[in-house]
Amino acid sequence: MHDNTRRVRIGLNAMLYSSELSYRSAGVSHYIGGLLGALPRSDSSADYVAFHYLPQISADGWEFVHARAAGGQPWRRILWEQFGQPAALRRSQVDLVHAPVYVGPLAASCPVVVTIHDLSHFIFPELFQPAKRVYLQTMTRITAKRAAAVICDSENTRRDVLRLLQVPPERAHTVLIGVDAEMQPLARERVERFRAERRLPERYILTVSTLEPRKNIPALIEAYCMLCRGGQPVPHLVIGGGKGWYFRAIEQQVERLGLRDHVVFTGFIPQQELPLWYNASEIFVYPSLYEGFGMPPLEAMACGVPVITSDKASLPEVVGDGGLMVDTSKPELLATALQRLLDEPETRIELGQRGQARARLFSWEKTARETASIYHAVLG
Repeated sequence: MHDNTRRVRIGLNAMLYSSELSYRSAGVSHYIGGLLGALPRSDSSADYVAFHYLPQISADGWEFVHARAAGGQPWRRILWEQFGQPAALRRSQVDLVHAPVYVGPLAASCPVVVTIHDLSHFIFPELFQPAKRVYLQTMTRITAKRAAAVICDSENTRRDVLRLLQVPPERAHTVLIGVDAEMQPLARERVERFRAERRLPERYILTVSTLEPRKNIPALIEAYCMLCRGGQPVPHLVIGGGKGWYFRAIEQQVERLGLRDHVVFTGFIPQQELPLWYNASEIFVYPSLYEGFGMPPLEAMACGVPVITSDKASLPEVVGDGGLMVDTSKPELLATALQRLLDEPETRIELGQRGQARARLFSWEKTARETASIYHAVLG
């Protein structure tokens, strides 16, 4: 129980937060950044303390504790999380700590709340390098068992957590992620200026993700190839995202199908540039087979772009009636959906409007409010 004579102090392990313009600032870093921005605004009843290895990182409403020993290689962070963090929590008089990425400190003297984004390391173990898979499986399982509460990005992830980690239902909570306010339709002139600066095609179909197997990019390339063989002119395909460890196979597929002049690889796209890429595209496609949440289709919908995505895992929860959902494991179904949107401008407009309306249901303030209420419930 918390001593009621002083304000509650909530700790956040922000070690994986990165402000650099690289793939490191995608995914989990984006989630931590969203919490850093919204928690103190959404819950003024607590004091917030974040732990990071860089002295220059800061955020409004947060006291930062710098743990230089955790910087550099991943093994240094892992050692700090288990051996340095418990002492740092005691020194900072933290009443509860939030581990935002799967793994919490096993020897913490205060309650731990953990966020589990997805269980791909259990469901698709073959997609992970062996050492990373063993570490993630073992530590996620132990952390989930010991945590006072488990936060899941979607109802789909919560079901996986109940089934695969045997967490009692009353300790597992679904909190959907917010979408950045910058994700919105932009002025035509600004978008056209961006298109000219980047020498982008007049019309293009966009996909954005780290290029790794479960993102299912090969099925999209195959579907796109079917369109190109249909005889009509087809917009370019722009593939945005950092190169995962499966990237060569994707490049080879593009070569093999003779699509080199039609497919553009952008490499990693910084978060602040994404609204321009979405706005300049005609259709956004997200063929991923498994997501704990699926941020890119939500961002594209917020920008008013018509979205085609997979009907698997958490994606139906995110997209709802705001996008077209197909079984993306079948390239011919993906090709049919793409052809339909290319042929029907009025459907594109209607889908863009529905997507925008759907995206308004997601905000970081809502995510932060629901997260803070879990902290307070745990502290009683």
